[in-house]
Amino acid sequence: RRYKGPKYTIGSLYIDYEWVCDTLEDVDRGLTQDMDEAEIKAIKVYGKTAIPMGEYKIDMSVISNKFKNKPWAKQYEGRLPRFIDVPGYEGVLIHVGNTEKDTEGCILVGYNKVVGQVINSTSAFHKLMKILKDANDEITIKII
Repeated sequence: RRYKGPKYTIGSLYIDYEWVCDTLEDVDRGLTQDMDEAEIKAIKVYGKTAIPMGEYKIDMSVISNKFKNKPWAKQYEGRLPRFIDVPGYEGVLIHVGNTEKDTEGCILVGYNKVVGQVINSTSAFHKLMKILKDANDEITIKII
């Protein structure tokens, strides 16, 4: 996370220390994975709060009922990267979108060429998915 604005958070996504794309999340309210879930829920604003900083495993096998019929998700049979065991959150995905209104706690991928947004999200998503779907090892994401 490199820019923490009043309505959104902009970050950079690296895989094995190589930049892949930018990210857009909801507001970073200072949550961390080590916080008690009650404390997280007291600070969290539903649909408007970035997930707690920390390290999470990613499940590539879950089909998203919300996105499975979107053209960009169909080629993956609706399987999107899903974060496992995010305290105070459920169903956190990485997906396509452009503004904080598209996030609802998820992480959007794209290119931060417009203030407060990511553009070319679909192409960034496909670039990321090509890497993740070919991963033979367990996938973890560290949010800092």
